[in-house]
Amino acid sequence: MKTALELPAAASKAVRLQLPFVEPYDWPRVLRFFAGRATLGVETVENGAYKRAIEWLGEPGTLSVIRHTTKPCLVATVGGPAGRHAKLIGKHLTRMFDLQADAPAIAAHLARDPWFAPLTQAAPGLRVPGAWSGFELVVRAIVGQQVSVKAASTIIGRLVQRAGTPLPDHPHPDTAWRFPTPAALATADLDKIGMPGKRVAALQGFAREVATGALPLDDPRADRGELRAALLAMPGIGPWTVEYVAMRALRDADAWPGTDLILMQSLAARDPSMAKAAVLRARAEAWRPYRAYAALHVWNEIADRSGSAKGG
Repeated sequence: MKTALELPAAASKAVRLQLPFVEPYDWPRVLRFFAGRATLGVETVENGAYKRAIEWLGEPGTLSVIRHTTKPCLVATVGGPAGRHAKLIGKHLTRMFDLQADAPAIAAHLARDPWFAPLTQAAPGLRVPGAWSGFELVVRAIVGQQVSVKAASTIIGRLVQRAGTPLPDHPHPDTAWRFPTPAALATADLDKIGMPGKRVAALQGFAREVATGALPLDDPRADRGELRAALLAMPGIGPWTVEYVAMRALRDADAWPGTDLILMQSLAARDPSMAKAAVLRARAEAWRPYRAYAALHVWNEIADRSGSAKGG
């Protein structure tokens, strides 16, 4: 699938991109996922659009993504100097919004398990939402260890206030901050931020590794297996964090955050034997190579019932 690029008119700096996807595509649930985990001040979801301030190759800009009203594509609008890199940004957004996933094939595979048949029927176009930045996602994953999705969002908002960069004269108040850089987060004063001391140390240790270039998390040329191993070797980062990052940032369709508390509770409620880790692992083998989508279907079902973001 090719990205359609609409060059800006002379009077406008905005560049519009049409990003095609394979139908069906569940845009409302993708937006709900992002909305429930949005970084306060940096990104927001409103009126059917995902919005944030961006930076690409050192050039600032704004981003808005909506679904086209009639065509099977998303429409991304990139404003500011970053618009000069629209084609590269379009490729990045294709990954971020999981546009090339073969939704019918994934749903058919998971529906072989009787548990998943009703879930895939309820949300046949469910996708695995990615992330604008792998660094941002790991920060969120570390902050989100053993706390609710809502609590993690609150703490992330405090991190932005402590170490992020305000954007003067920014046109949208809800996206008027740039997420902290690795170097800024590594040296920020995070006293009384709302996290245990060991987690703060893990967060800033990770930020230092990214800042020095030792962990090229957002380099598309980096080996995914090596990144997984490097993350797992870091203090305070365990298997759940690595798998969560793999499914959303490294785009591993088979990543499996099997130790997620919400996920385990939901599966055990369906079958008490799933409370045993070995039994759950064996059952999940049948969901390969789409275990990331299996996790999303479980989280989505819970969100459908509760009306709020749960898990991840």
